[in-house]
Amino acid sequence: DTGHLAMETLLSLTSKRAGDWFKEELRLLGGLDHIVDQVKECVDHLIRDEDEEKLVASLWGAERCLRVLESVSMDDSLAKSIHYLIAYKDSQLIVSSAKALQHCEELIQQYNRAEDSICLADSKPLPHQNVTNHVGKAVEDCMRAIIGVLLNLTNDNEWGSTKTGEQDGLIGTALNCVLQVPKYLPQEQRFDIRVLLFLERERAAQLAESKTDELIKDAPTTQHDKSGEWQETSGEIQWVSTEKTDGTEEKHKKEEEDEELDLNKALQHAGKHMEDCIVASYTALLLGCLCQESPINVTTVREYLPEGDFSIMTEMLKKFLSFMNLTCAVGTTGQKSISRVIEYLEHC
Repeated sequence: DTGHLAMETLLSLTSKRAGDWFKEELRLLGGLDHIVDQVKECVDHLIRDEDEEKLVASLWGAERCLRVLESVSMDDSLAKSIHYLIAYKDSQLIVSSAKALQHCEELIQQYNRAEDSICLADSKPLPHQNVTNHVGKAVEDCMRAIIGVLLNLTNDNEWGSTKTGEQDGLIGTALNCVLQVPKYLPQEQRFDIRVLLFLERERAAQLAESKTDELIKDAPTTQHDKSGEWQETSGEIQWVSTEKTDGTEEKHKKEEEDEELDLNKALQHAGKHMEDCIVASYTALLLGCLCQESPINVTTVREYLPEGDFSIMTEMLKKFLSFMNLTCAVGTTGQKSISRVIEYLEHC
């Protein structure tokens, strides 16, 4: 309908390609007020609605509005918009986002899209598969939009972080999302949601002293080297040289296809290893933030470490810091934050 078309148009106009002037005008002309109010209305319906179609409509409405708000708050040059969103109606956007995340955390278990799951947490039969996929996908999209907005409002912003941390039950919900929600998601979606949630929890733990650094996941495209092939042995990926032999064109084509398949498998293995390392690094960073200036937390974490030694965490963080030094500008807030955590843990 007209409302949906208008929201899609607005979402397109406020994308990364839109000029800051447009996003600024959206604030000055009262557009942000209307969108934040729409988020609250959708979240209120979301909590009350039980019918699947109404549920999806509320999730969709909240998600599209939140995407627009994410676009207008994703850059430091839009600081006025960020401050406005935090202040508007006594942090109404943060309050609504916290409520929505808590409800989505419950819904994601009910509409479970994980391939290896056949029943709900309370052992009731799953709804029809199509309904599960339909609602489950809407819940996942809404969760990502909520987390995106909260990340922007807490990025290097103590006020936003404090307001977010004040929301009743949000810290417990966020931790539950980190630890439990990924198992209810399709396998290919778990890494993205974990990293987003770890970033949000780490920021809350530090009152916005850290900054998100984007990690490039896509491997560069290169010409195939025909002097050998990728082989995986004993968990390692190695390039094994081979001598080029005469053969028909069809044979050469098959060899190239096999080589490309081997390379793709190797890259997939490396990508999975990198994802695991990033999740492990953010886990160590979150625990390190919680340990700072808290002897009680240090004692608690130490009980779960092999031989009570923090070196396993510091080694992972040092590798992560080295990786960040290679992929982004030296001296960013995120790197300084990791360095402080490493220094603190080394003296524990």
